Amino acid sequence: MKANGKTGFLAELKTDYKRRSAIYWMVLPIVAYYIIFEYIPMAGQVIVFQNFRPARGFLNSHWVGLGNFFSFFRSIYAIRVIRNTLLINFYQLIFGFPAPIILALIMNELGSVKYKRVCQTIQYMPHFISAVVMCGIIVDFCSSRGFITSVVGWFGVEATNLLTIPQYFRPIYVGSGIWKEVGWGSIIYLATISTVDMNLYEAAAIDGAGRLRKIWHINLPALIPIIAIRLILNIGQMMSEGADKVILLYNPSIYETADIISSYVYRVGLTEMNYSLAAAVGMFNSVVNFCLLYSANWFSRHFVKESFW
Repeated sequence: MKANGKTGFLAELKTDYKRRSAIYWMVLPIVAYYIIFEYIPMAGQVIVFQNFRPARGFLNSHWVGLGNFFSFFRSIYAIRVIRNTLLINFYQLIFGFPAPIILALIMNELGSVKYKRVCQTIQYMPHFISAVVMCGIIVDFCSSRGFITSVVGWFGVEATNLLTIPQYFRPIYVGSGIWKEVGWGSIIYLATISTVDMNLYEAAAIDGAGRLRKIWHINLPALIPIIAIRLILNIGQMMSEGADKVILLYNPSIYETADIISSYVYRVGLTEMNYSLAAAVGMFNSVVNFCLLYSANWFSRHFVKESFW
């Protein structure tokens, strides 16, 4: 039975390869990438349970069991970096996630095609600005004589470098992220709205529905599946905020609100060369992300009827 099943599978695979050989060759580089750079490096996770020293290698480094996890959770930085990571991602979820949806709904209501294209081009441009350039702009605008500092000065804020004040870092970080990605993120929602049957709009108009009613009863229901999928992805990545932007913006005076797990791993792993502790924090981060992803998928499957699995 097993042999026949295996033979049948190989024969079917061979037949399918002859029919779609081009697709198999197209997929091959992607599969190779994940095998080489994602799955094979997993063997290196053994250093999580060691006091790893490059000179000794994997086999001769001392085993410490769960000692690296205990060292992290007992440190004064654990609560801070976990709290900052969750808060920054929570603010991005609350303010950043709805932004492209709202923008797509607004853009869909524009009547002039030329004006719509100009607006879309302007909105997409920030996405193509590199993180280094964008952070340079933010640093300049938030300096004591910067544009943003001058604007908030009209509301009584002291003219000082905003990136040296801990409570301003999160609004600056989240706001700059929305500015950079809101236009690009709206593309998928605009594409989904464009597939809506025009007869629905005509029927709604006959029933006396205005623009807001059409948006609420036609556009939003059409967006629910893609909103659910993207929400699951965002929640599953809440602990995976990249360190590049944070490192380019923060400084020791705002570590209290700016230091996140990724930046902490960078400092511990590359600056202090404590590779085992950094790997342990990274593994903890991945486990939490998996739990968040599974929970979001379960919630969406039971209440929204849309999910990955």
